[in-house]
Amino acid sequence: MNTDTRQVLEALKSGDISVDEALLKLKTQPFDDLGYANVDTHRAIRQGIPEVIYGAGKTADQIVGIMESMILNGQDRILITRLDKEKAGAVSEKKPIRYNEPGRIAVYGEKPVPNGIGKVVIATGGTSDIPVAEEAAETAEIFGNEVVRLYDVGVAGIHRLLAKKEIIMDAGVVIVIAGMEGALASVVGGLADCPVIAVPTSVGYGASFNGLSALLSMLNSCASGVSVVNIDNGFGAGYMATLINHMGK
Repeated sequence: MNTDTRQVLEALKSGDISVDEALLKLKTQPFDDLGYANVDTHRAIRQGIPEVIYGAGKTADQIVGIMESMILNGQDRILITRLDKEKAGAVSEKKPIRYNEPGRIAVYGEKPVPNGIGKVVIATGGTSDIPVAEEAAETAEIFGNEVVRLYDVGVAGIHRLLAKKEIIMDAGVVIVIAGMEGALASVVGGLADCPVIAVPTSVGYGASFNGLSALLSMLNSCASGVSVVNIDNGFGAGYMATLINHMGK
């Protein structure tokens, strides 16, 4: 891959291709075929954020192999989502990772200095929503955001949220994570002057239908600035918050 990139740069230097042609070639470089995975080593060039490893369904050896490909191709920070504790232990024997057990997420490399436009505030309805929140928080931090955590501020005791309203109002992006009926997203959406990303969780009793009730409530929010990602998708929320918080950078 590095050889291919060098050839493109040499062609640009000699005048055989234009700057726009070189940029297009770099954006469409071949992936790294490992047999069991096709590692998209140029995703950061196309999208601004490099590829992330989804750990569920992969063996520890497969994860390590993908990491080695990423590192060889210049990726110095790697995020591994949905990684259970046992598999994280096996990966850590071969690669130095930092594992966040509640969020089932691991990071290789140092977190960058935050360079987003504002702060990403993550608010949960209850303590049971923290695993999804930690997935979102780790994702946002590894992609260069300052994260503020507001945990257990649900509508069942709304004074807990109102005591932190200045933090909500000062945010660049708010991620609201809640199960049960998912009402917290609408409440925060009515306080914030920034985009609100709602994450329904599978926390709740029988009629919550493993998060479907919260998902439908959030989709039907009366607060105009609320968008919704999939059930328990903390990673998706952290990723989207990163894009919003780095607009124009």
